[in-house]
Amino acid sequence: MSRNKEEELKSGQLLVAEPFLMDPNFKRGVILLCDHQQDGSFGFILNKPIEMNINDLISSFPEFESEVYYGGPVQTDTIHYLHTKGDLLPNSIKVLSGVYWGGDFDQLKSFIEMGKIQPKDIRFFVGYSGWSAGQLREEQKILSWMTVNGHIDYVFGDNKELWKNVLEEQGGTYSIIAQIPTPILN
Repeated sequence: MSRNKEEELKSGQLLVAEPFLMDPNFKRGVILLCDHQQDGSFGFILNKPIEMNINDLISSFPEFESEVYYGGPVQTDTIHYLHTKGDLLPNSIKVLSGVYWGGDFDQLKSFIEMGKIQPKDIRFFVGYSGWSAGQLREEQKILSWMTVNGHIDYVFGDNKELWKNVLEEQGGTYSIIAQIPTPILN
């Protein structure tokens, strides 16, 4: 795990919020970085489910029992998705081994109707997390984020304790950080 090496950032890595980061959008957040370039970065918060189903948001979507997550504070009027079916869904972008972002939305709906894509294969997000050129690097300099190599299990596994679990898996000092209670502000 790295705490401040900007050159280590790349698609497929996780940004793990420092324990005292108080921004309500990112507090105890784990973000999958889907794109990192000189002109900016883009990703989704993996551990902030919202109390909605994809059918609550898109009435024309096939009946599908899939939770929706808060991807971040940018463009919260948009829906995005990560999935495991990059070999099936045209125009998908590989983020890391077994994890793909986006793809042909009409084909997605067709594959869901045919049963080729199941809820375990996909995660939907409202909005996304984004940084302009140099912004993420500045946040790293003040130690707002720790970086961890991403893994499919972090994206599609149980996310209830994801922040804590990711840190504990790193061992050493990070497993101690994972035990820090969530600060309560008055």
